[in-house]
Amino acid sequence: MSLYDDAVLVLKGYEGQEELRQAYLDHLAVHPDGMWKACRDGHVTASALVVDPERGRVLLTLHRKLKMWLQMGGHCEPVDGTLRAAALREATEESGIAGLSLLPGGPVRLDRHHTPCAWHYDVQYAALATAGAVEAISDESLDLRWFAYDEVADVADGSVVRLLEATRARL
Repeated sequence: MSLYDDAVLVLKGYEGQEELRQAYLDHLAVHPDGMWKACRDGHVTASALVVDPERGRVLLTLHRKLKMWLQMGGHCEPVDGTLRAAALREATEESGIAGLSLLPGGPVRLDRHHTPCAWHYDVQYAALATAGAVEAISDESLDLRWFAYDEVADVADGSVVRLLEATRARL
């Protein structure tokens, strides 16, 4: 199964955000290349909010280009067989934490947003950090920092806050 086919199946099975979910499916139906950064009309991305539920905190990255505190994530790559794999790869690369696992149950949220280059149809997961996980900053970040759940709204935009709320509801 291709990454495109996996994305369509994941989106068809996703419950909630019906209008937005349908917009993702419509986009992919018109753009067979809609999984890749080269699709200038927009492309599917995968992200994951790294959470440490035992300590009530999340790991955010200060994005190098956007200068915003965000969850880990980015573009799908040819090595990604599934959206889950893309989200986990991005979370691992950007957090430097080995042994992350995605919260069961599929994506936590969808978030479509415009970047300086194109629309991102972001499929958002949550990744669980193991006890004692140690982060390491990547070259894609200006900073990497743990925030208590109640601090997130003070540093991040509404999309990250909504992702955290949905993640906590799933936990």
